[in-house]
Amino acid sequence: MWMSTFARFACPVLQRTAPTMVCKALGACHRRVLPAAAPRFCMTPAHIRRRHTLGSASLPVAGPSVRHVRALDEERLMAVEWEDGGQSLYPFTWLRDNCQCPRCTLRSAEARLLLLTDLDIHTGVDSVEVTKDSKVSIVWPDQHMSVFDAEWLRKRCFSAAARQAMQEELFLNERYYWDAALRIPTADFQDVLHDDGAALAWLLALRRVGIVHLKGAPAEQGQVARLAERIGYLRLTFYGHTWQVQDKSMANNVAYTSGKLSLHTDYPALHFAPGVQFLHCINQAEEGGESEVVDGFHTAEQLQAEDPEAFRTLTSVRVDFTDTGTDYCDFMLQSKNRIIDVDSEGKVTKINYNNATRDSVLDLPLHQVQPFYGALKAYVDIMNRAENVVTYTLEPGDIVTFDNWRLLHGRKSYVSRPDRLRHLEGAYLDWDEVMSRLRILRRNVHGDD
Repeated sequence: MWMSTFARFACPVLQRTAPTMVCKALGACHRRVLPAAAPRFCMTPAHIRRRHTLGSASLPVAGPSVRHVRALDEERLMAVEWEDGGQSLYPFTWLRDNCQCPRCTLRSAEARLLLLTDLDIHTGVDSVEVTKDSKVSIVWPDQHMSVFDAEWLRKRCFSAAARQAMQEELFLNERYYWDAALRIPTADFQDVLHDDGAALAWLLALRRVGIVHLKGAPAEQGQVARLAERIGYLRLTFYGHTWQVQDKSMANNVAYTSGKLSLHTDYPALHFAPGVQFLHCINQAEEGGESEVVDGFHTAEQLQAEDPEAFRTLTSVRVDFTDTGTDYCDFMLQSKNRIIDVDSEGKVTKINYNNATRDSVLDLPLHQVQPFYGALKAYVDIMNRAENVVTYTLEPGDIVTFDNWRLLHGRKSYVSRPDRLRHLEGAYLDWDEVMSRLRILRRNVHGDD
């Protein structure tokens, strides 16, 4: 089922990318294989299923033509009838607010010039008509004229399906949930750096699946910064623009030890945690050090199904997190975050969990303490089920890129040689900049507006 949606967004990119390998089955249950002229970017996940979100709707067909337009003065709406038989309704106030003329919109910045203080939110219209080139023209009571392109209007239709489809186009909210059977999508590091199609396919998979491996980076510091520049800029934190994951004496973070790291998200001690994380393997351990990842959205859904009360607790209780030390500069962080964030419709949007930085301060009344521990333990137990955990080993030159708002990641303990310590370089980005680059790449590759 997920195959059709991935094909809709990624296959056009893949087909335009020079082929150097053939993709394996996109879904174990379907065993479907892309054509032999498949791309350098390979999606090879198994046991992935689509989470139905706003993306279930489709945007109206491009290139619409207006058949008729009329003003419904009593309802203060403009009705547009399309040549395909559809109809759209637009409020007068919204139309006047979004006039596209040079006095009302700065086209070079796609920014509104019309001030809300100058907007008559009870305006009527003098006339509406279809122009010869199938645009919609409106004359307002003050004789100001607005002209709207048909396709621009159709994409902004107020129907539920059109609004949902527009939100999916803008934000790519749909996700593919997975378990231990996932074969992590892979791409070539150099292709991503130099080819827009490969970069777009990478970011689409990062958004949809939550994790992508990049192969073939030089096994030396500086590569995560190069990769970040492909998108925009690095997220500076108290650990620096980039940070070195090594066994350190007097470690200021549990990651800088050789012990096991339990499944966690990074930086819940910040109220706005970094959205995307890069980890580049420069040297691997002599023994151990395997990485682990879990789909936090999938496991949250499992918790909701198995223990609804625990889910309600973790989506409502705000937990204290703390982080103190000295690195890029000295820091003493304190935050309050829910373990599972949900939106107004109850859909999971973010996981905030790091056992190491969960504070001893627990801002709960006594009667809520035990239920909180029970709920958190239930969620952590689900995370650690063998059927949910993907285990892999990074080799020198590999970069794993993943969604830090969604995935929980960990590491097995390891042993390194004194002359060749295990060494990963890490970096963060925010989802805002990643999505910005994805939209630009989509426009460049597909010509989308």
